[in-house]
Amino acid sequence: MFFYANENDEPIHVHARKAGMECKYWIDIKEFDIDEAYSFGLKYKDKRQIRRIIFDHFDYIVDQWDEFERRK
Repeated sequence: MFFYANENDEPIHVHARKAGMECKYWIDIKEFDIDEAYSFGLKYKDKRQIRRIIFDHFDYIVDQWDEFERRK
C-alpha cells in the first residue's frame, strides 16, 4: 500500500498494487469506513483481502497519511 505525492488536494486515500492489479480506496475517518475509488484486475477475493488489511491498520494508515502530508 502506498500514497502518491502528486495528487494535489485529494482527501485521504490509499493505493494498493500487486503484479498487474491496482486499486484505490477513499478513507472516511469520521465513519471508520472506506470506499473503493477504482480497481483494476482484482477479483472479489483480492478486494476483500485489501479491505481487511485497510481496516486492520486503519489508524496506522491515517497516521501515515498525516505524516506524508506534513512532509510534502
